Parts: sequence; structure tokens; C-alpha cells
Amino acid sequence: MASKSIEPTRAPDDAFAIQTFKLTKTFGSLVAVDGIDLNIRKGELFALLGPNGAGKTTTINMLCCLLKPSGGTAKVMGYDINREPYKIKEVIGVSPQETTLSEHLNPKENLNLIGRIHGANPQKLKTRSELLLETMGLTGRAKDQVRKFSGGMKRRLNIIMALIHNPQILILDEPTLGLDPQARRAVWEYITQFKGKKTILLTTHYMDEADFLADRIGIIDGGKIVALGTSTELKISMLKTHTMVIQAWNLIQKVVTEMRSRYAEVEVSKGTMMITDKRLDFREVVDQLHAAGAVVRSAYIKEPTLEDVFLDITGKELRQ
Repeated sequence: MASKSIEPTRAPDDAFAIQTFKLTKTFGSLVAVDGIDLNIRKGELFALLGPNGAGKTTTINMLCCLLKPSGGTAKVMGYDINREPYKIKEVIGVSPQETTLSEHLNPKENLNLIGRIHGANPQKLKTRSELLLETMGLTGRAKDQVRKFSGGMKRRLNIIMALIHNPQILILDEPTLGLDPQARRAVWEYITQFKGKKTILLTTHYMDEADFLADRIGIIDGGKIVALGTSTELKISMLKTHTMVIQAWNLIQKVVTEMRSRYAEVEVSKGTMMITDKRLDFREVVDQLHAAGAVVRSAYIKEPTLEDVFLDITGKELRQ
């Protein structure tokens, strides 16, 4: 289907690096992206989450001008994806899921190759390459062939290659996919150095990654944005009930019966009591347990995780 551009239903705003206006993509009868409206602020790290087939990659590909929309449009640093794709490619840097490295070259040679493709000044390119290699902790391996690098080092170099032409927007598509926890954390630390300096659009399957890095999170499912906000806002939004976890001695039947008479749900297993209700007052619960004869060792209110939010909204696990 040919792209059908529409005029924005809300005014473009210079405060935003990316704005989508009823952005839509269909493949035959399949609606991959269904009229989404997004505002991503300049300098923001925005995470786009969703199960496989939800529309994340299709959305990214339209913003990168690799796919033409079937309807709607988007503005990237003020440029229209339907009318100004070449301008957009000048202001974005993309680090795809699959590393795009020449394994027989060293990092400097890889960066020089990509920089020259972008038309970078040779002297400025050399200076920026050295700065980015230092920033991402690769200076000591700058003359080694990439084929000798670990997965984490290749991911870091892939991000540098997306940054070599100094883009205003950095798009990171699954930047830590397949890395061990230590390497993932290292990549996170390097990404945080660019927060506030670049607008970053991140897709990830890792809930802890989005929780740690993102200023705001959008959850896409069935081609629609079904939730939007900070990690804290999303967690709070699903708090229909509260759960308190207590470790205690002397959780005898009398204590359990007393707590069950007060709260909607009380479970006990091996010295641990879990109390769930619409309202829980921490001090009140502890005092009631003491009065009933239990000896509380530790207690805390259990907060929902971002994964809890995701499953509650989509009903699906994130799968790679």
C-alpha cells in the first residue's frame, strides 16, 4: 500500500526530538503499527517495550526512513519522514540488533570507514574517534582486530559507530542482546554518559534495562501504545492492592487466624507471612502481629516490578 501522508492533528513542537502523528503501517491485512501518537523530548532516553510482533521494529524502521508509512507521519528533529528522509539520516545514528562491524578491521579503521561514508572531516573524524573510544573504554584495544573482541566490546563499538557523525538522536535496538549480566551492566554505564546530551530511543527485552536507563517508557502491543510514563508512574498505576512480606517467629494458628480476620489474603510458609489487601499500614500490621504473639524479624511492602506492569498490561511474557 502506498504511503498516505496526513497533516499533523497537533502542532509540531521544537521541544520534541521525535513526534509521531497517527503513524500507521500495514502489510496486506496485517496492521503492524496502528495510528500511534508519541512525543519524545530532546535529551530524553525513551524506552519502547513490547512483545515480539507488537510493532517496535516497524516503528523504528519508519522513523529511520527504512519503511514508508501506510498512513500518518512523524517529525524527527523537525524533518518529515515522508518528505525529508535524507535530512533525517543526517541527524540520527542507529545501533541495530546485529552488530555491523568489519571483523578484519580494528576499531579505528571501522570508525574511519563509517565516518567517511557520512562525509566527516578527516581531522575531526580522528579526534572524535579517539574521544569516543576513550569514553567507551576501548582505547587500549583500538589497534586490535574486531574479531578478537568479546560480545560486550563489539556492542560498545557498534554504539560508537552510530555516534561517529555526532547525531542528535541515537537509536539503540536491543543494545545488550545476548550479553552476560556483567557486560550488560558495563554497556548501561556507558550509555548513561550520553543521557541528556543526546536523545536516545531504546528498544529492549530486558525489564531491568528499561527500569535502570529510561526517563520514560512506552509499551506497544498490537501496534498501539497501551501504556506511557515513567517507570514509577507505570508501577503505581497497577497498584490495585498492596502486599506486605513479613518474616517472623511464632506464626502459630492463632496469629494466622487473627490476621485473616483483618485482611483479604494471608499466606504463610516457613516463617514468612504475605498479607495482601487494598490498604496496608506498615506500623499497624507490625503492631497487630506483636499483639497476637508473633515476633517480627523483618518486614517490607512489596512493590510491583516493571515486568509485573508489562504482564498486567499485555498478558504476555517478553520473549527474545
